[in-house]
Amino acid sequence: MSEHRTERDSLGEVLVPAAALWGAQTQRAIDNFPVSGQPMPAEFIHAVVQIKAAAAEANCSLGQLDAGRRDAIVEACERILDGEFADQFPVDRYQTGSGTSTNMNVNEVIAALARQPGEAIHPNDHVNMGQSSNDVIPTAIHVSAVCQIHGQLLPALSHLRGVIYEREAMFRDQVKTGRTHLMDAMPVTLGQELRTWREQLHAAERRVELVAEELLAVPQGGTAVGSGINALPEFAEQFVKYLRNRTGYHFGTMEHKFVAQSAVDVPVALSAQLRGVAIVLTKIANDLRWMNSGPIHGLAEISLPALQPGSSIMPGKVNPVIPEAVAMVSAQVMGLDNAVAIAGQSGNFQLNVMLPLVGANLLDMIRLLSHGATVLANKAIRDFSVNEDNLNAGVGRNPVLVTALNPEIGYSLAAEIAKEAYRTGRPVIDVAEERSGLSRVRLKELLDPLKLTRGGIAG
Repeated sequence: MSEHRTERDSLGEVLVPAAALWGAQTQRAIDNFPVSGQPMPAEFIHAVVQIKAAAAEANCSLGQLDAGRRDAIVEACERILDGEFADQFPVDRYQTGSGTSTNMNVNEVIAALARQPGEAIHPNDHVNMGQSSNDVIPTAIHVSAVCQIHGQLLPALSHLRGVIYEREAMFRDQVKTGRTHLMDAMPVTLGQELRTWREQLHAAERRVELVAEELLAVPQGGTAVGSGINALPEFAEQFVKYLRNRTGYHFGTMEHKFVAQSAVDVPVALSAQLRGVAIVLTKIANDLRWMNSGPIHGLAEISLPALQPGSSIMPGKVNPVIPEAVAMVSAQVMGLDNAVAIAGQSGNFQLNVMLPLVGANLLDMIRLLSHGATVLANKAIRDFSVNEDNLNAGVGRNPVLVTALNPEIGYSLAAEIAKEAYRTGRPVIDVAEERSGLSRVRLKELLDPLKLTRGGIAG
């Protein structure tokens, strides 16, 4: 048997692998774009497939597509969504800027699967009815991002917050030295530090959720330029009705569809909020690395779980590998965000021509952040141990505690006491007893580290 078959499109004949479900236009894209070896993410392909199924149902309800073809198209879509034929979508993500190659890849595969004896199903005339790549691909960006935000990212961030909350409660009274400029500052509790991370995450989640709500408005029905040429005026409303039923998310139609076809403002906004999540994860990862540093000549406030040998040459060395991995995840997300921002500038008149990059990057960012948050929770924060002796020994001797004496003895005398305590290495309470005129009992009350974590005026 021949290894290839001949397919035709408007440019002529193309040789296609005999076993492939795709047709001529997909094959041209495979031949034209041997760039990265990375196809569009599976979640993006599934979003396009959902769009095709919802469009078939909408077109049938409007009398544009017969029930037999509708059922065949929907059945083919369901098989793809169930995980079959995943190898039939090989088009590189660096392709035509409209994503036409991916749209036609999906159209061709669905048409091949949906064909019935005696009833041809055309990838353009039937599967792509009332649609254009120029509204399908922007809509798929919205749909795939919404599904992955709610299905993957938000649950992962919520899980991380929950693990932090459990550890926060355990250490609400564990006092440690606060640090500003990486230098000793007034005492805080470990619980306060952990709550800070948790509050940051919660705020970042909310910002992502707000942008996700904007993504629910989709431009499907705008077709080629946003005007809706070759689609019935009722198509857009019917389409989102079926899309809502299929996905469970309350998608709606944009009144002026030109906006989301000529620009990607809301996806760019989402990218910025994903960058914000990455910045929060970087803060947490860096704090963990500093707190774990040592174990002899670092802070050694906590000990992260020992997960693997840390050196090929230094026996016994163990490194903070999970925070390091999460920091790299965050750096990559920030880079992807920068690419999305640049892509957002590529809207020329009625079409942005970097749509595949935007769609792929957003899904990569969501996946990286989801996995990064999960491993940070499960392999670092959940099981770190606290080196209480190190924390307690340092906090009580810290000369910066004299800050609490300012209201009673003034800043200048407090500074002199602190300098002497630093110079001599003596406990600050001993120096203060000699120079402040305050009794030992009063000084213990004023300099109690746990009380100082609660704010106000000491004593």
